[in-house]
Amino acid sequence: MSKRIKREINRPERAPDPGPVDLPAPPAADHFPVVGIGASAGGLAAFEAFFSGMPAKTDPGMAFILVQHLAPDHKSILSDLIRRYTRMQVFDVEDGMVVQPNCAYIIPPNCDMAFMNGALHLLEPLAPRGRRLPIDFFFRSLAQDMHDRSICIVLSGTGSDGTLGVRAIKGEGGMVMVQNPASTEFDGMPRSAMATGLVDYELPPAEMAEQLIAYAAHAFAKPPVSAATPAPRTESAMKKIFVLLRAKTGHDFSLYKPATIHRRIERRMALHQIGSIRDYVSYAQSTPLEVEALFRDLLIGVTSFFRDPEAFKAIEVEVIPKLFADKHGGSPVRVWSLGCSTGEEAYSIAILLAEYQAAAAQIFPVQIFATDIDSQAIATARAGLYPPSIAADISPERLTRFFRLETDGYRVHKSIRDTLVFSEQDAIKDPPFSKLDLVCCRNLMIYMGAELQKKLIPLLHYALNAGGFLFLGTSETVGEFSDLFVVLDRQLKLYRRKVDVPSDPRMALSRFLPPLTAMEASLLPAAGKRAGTRKYSLRDLTEQALLQQVAPAGALVNSRGDILYLHGRTGLYLEPEPGDAGINNILKMAREGLRRELATALQGAIANKETVLCPGLRVKTNGGFSTVNLTVRPVARGFAAMPDAPEAPLYLVVLEIAPPSVPAPAEPSGGHAMADAGIPGAELEGVAALKRDLRAKEDSLQTANEELQTSIEELKSSNEEMQSVNEELQSTNEELETSKEELQSVNEELATINAELQTKLVDLSRANNDMNNLLAGTGIGTVFVDHQLRILRFTPSASAMINLILSDTGRPLNHVVTNLVGYDRLTEDLQTVLNTLVKKEVEVRSREGKSYAMRIMPYRTLENVIEGAVITFVEITEAVQTREALRRANNDLARLAVVVRDASDAITVQDLEGCTLAWNEGAVRIYGWSEAEALKMNVCERIPTGLRAEALAKVDQLSRAQILAPYLTKRIAKDGTVLEVSMVATALLNKDGQVYGIATTERVIGNALIGARVDP
Repeated sequence: MSKRIKREINRPERAPDPGPVDLPAPPAADHFPVVGIGASAGGLAAFEAFFSGMPAKTDPGMAFILVQHLAPDHKSILSDLIRRYTRMQVFDVEDGMVVQPNCAYIIPPNCDMAFMNGALHLLEPLAPRGRRLPIDFFFRSLAQDMHDRSICIVLSGTGSDGTLGVRAIKGEGGMVMVQNPASTEFDGMPRSAMATGLVDYELPPAEMAEQLIAYAAHAFAKPPVSAATPAPRTESAMKKIFVLLRAKTGHDFSLYKPATIHRRIERRMALHQIGSIRDYVSYAQSTPLEVEALFRDLLIGVTSFFRDPEAFKAIEVEVIPKLFADKHGGSPVRVWSLGCSTGEEAYSIAILLAEYQAAAAQIFPVQIFATDIDSQAIATARAGLYPPSIAADISPERLTRFFRLETDGYRVHKSIRDTLVFSEQDAIKDPPFSKLDLVCCRNLMIYMGAELQKKLIPLLHYALNAGGFLFLGTSETVGEFSDLFVVLDRQLKLYRRKVDVPSDPRMALSRFLPPLTAMEASLLPAAGKRAGTRKYSLRDLTEQALLQQVAPAGALVNSRGDILYLHGRTGLYLEPEPGDAGINNILKMAREGLRRELATALQGAIANKETVLCPGLRVKTNGGFSTVNLTVRPVARGFAAMPDAPEAPLYLVVLEIAPPSVPAPAEPSGGHAMADAGIPGAELEGVAALKRDLRAKEDSLQTANEELQTSIEELKSSNEEMQSVNEELQSTNEELETSKEELQSVNEELATINAELQTKLVDLSRANNDMNNLLAGTGIGTVFVDHQLRILRFTPSASAMINLILSDTGRPLNHVVTNLVGYDRLTEDLQTVLNTLVKKEVEVRSREGKSYAMRIMPYRTLENVIEGAVITFVEITEAVQTREALRRANNDLARLAVVVRDASDAITVQDLEGCTLAWNEGAVRIYGWSEAEALKMNVCERIPTGLRAEALAKVDQLSRAQILAPYLTKRIAKDGTVLEVSMVATALLNKDGQVYGIATTERVIGNALIGARVDP
């Protein structure tokens, strides 16, 4: 147990342990906010500081749920520690425990925890230890359940756990606090959360509680304002906020869903503790950064890799194979991801496309355009660097294959990154992309009002190729535009563009033109006719038919009676029908006395395909009745069978005034029988007329029935014809009406790609400058060569060893003369390194006499591909000279050591304290002590007692670097005898000129003993 934990356990309690308490009935979950707190290493001190700052006499009105990284086999003492610093009840979580306000809940070890329907649920962790992300898991579930009443706090810890949870909380309108990195023991988790740009407060733990309670009081203490019926003042203030947003960002949010906008604004007001929306408008006007912050809040996008796995599985199985099915000749697969946020879903689509191509052994160009109006999100997506916590959303196989692990997280592999183009674009305002195979627009329309959705759906339909796919979020639909798309999966929101339905931008003229009938459509020129063929007008066709009848008035009609052309003065027989003009129909325009017979005659001509004559019709004309002869005849194929003539059958209606000598209609056969029966002639004529009328009405009824059946069939076929002709007409019109939009779209793509290339060019230029300055600054001569030993680049320092100039780039190295002396194997050694991939080091010398350490190494790319070799020259002239001087010095020392060893005199070295440091063989022979014994002795042990004061004086003189002349003295041998010796003492000096020892040369005088054996 650590000292910190022991100290916390032994500290006096701040509040008594309440013990088990019967919990009251839980209030509704949406009546109080829930605070999730995540911590890892260093979290105990942060928890202590946080709860120490809670009010001592009032309840916060919130629930606190603590999630910490715990060892699976160790019982946590966190509950006991928290109880010492808060008046709230503290519980170790049990499965299904209902959350209540003014309580704290601690996650148990070896569990994942989720929040659902106001209760905590424990799950067995599936991820191996070391890869679990319990904080992210809990924060996500909290956001999904509590929405804008969710609050998360990230405290001290290593790694990036909690970062994805922060995005989820902010996406639902919640609030985020992070511990100030300066106050943490480990700042990995706080800094990772701050890197998202979504943090509302960055505070030390002791200050968090006060700010948290103030935020809750403003955000949740008063009922929310209804967004459906805002007060006039509120509506006016909202319009001012929209004006500020548009002026600052260039984007109009007035058509977004009011409820969403209100929630975001109320959250910003709570963060700044502003009471009224009018005050917030004033604050936003005076604080431009607040407008930017509100804009970022409105753009919060909750996204992740392979979000909604079932939907992406459907994309993988049902959609992607069809994208490649019709591709040929290197045609690219084009995808557009709208509202891509930080790019996770766009990269997910790219990964699925790459996997399919690898599995199917197909290679097609892939172009994925990912757009968003959030410049910061686009910058993150372009970098392609994501926190380690994305491992929870991506399989290990995909992580290994499509990502590269770096210090700060996972970076998307270059092969995937190159397929995407990220750009800042407003999907409503800016020109769209076109000729797309797949459009991914997930969870963008849920923030838009109905008017914006009505603009966006037809735009997406226009952007797609015929048969292209639309991928929406789980809460989105195509709404009233279901006639534009075929539903593939209603639950997963997969749609396919209908082939025979034109795109909305191409329908502009159709809103102002009346719909074409099938007959009129059939009269249009057929596509695919060869140029140069003579065309006949309807007038020519009508006049040729009339010439056969020599009729003064006539009309060319179709099978429904629609007038295609009029010839002559037809006003005596036809008059326009009141109301909408539309298509003129001869049956509706026929005058009294003509309509019934005309309809009967037209049907007879259609049914029998022969001419029908109706003579002597009494037609009501201006002021009276006229006798009219009616003829309806099919137009002979001799006239119709000409190039580009209408394919449907046409009929010529001929109307002429009957001559006065027209005989009366023949009597029916039954008239004679009646006359024979004695019936008066007048009555007989009336009965005959009634029979004629009855027969005509029966014929008319039969004709009407047949017309009804025919009309039903024709209605079906005409609807199909209408759709087909309309599509053809709209497709033709598209090339004329949308050419500018297509050019703008292409220009937008080119501008986007150009911006990407410019960014890459700047990065490449900066990297090149850094490399040149680095290589030049090191002073190390460096030469890069390829597999053919051609010079790729070199540093100026390399010219001292190899005669290189700028024009030598691209030349083989063996064509260049070197300045190396005694070394001519450079080419051979280079080839050996390229063949074996083993580096080689050689010491070489230039003609100027300088020495260099030459190293040859393989040139490896980031993908571990060998693309040549690198030669470096590091000058080691001083090192070589120093080595030579050491060698000579070692030789001198060796000779001196031989002299010392073989000398007959006693040569010793002692420090200033008298301790023996060196003892030669001569000293062993003279005094009898071995070297090992002497090194343990002090020189005083060999000096007689009476001479020790004199010896100390000599040492004092030598310590002051004074030179002593040889002198006579006495020394004691091992056997106790006193020897008279001649002494030469020399001071030893260090590099600073200070004396650190004394060297002596001692010679026995005459080998005579002075006195008897002495006890020293």
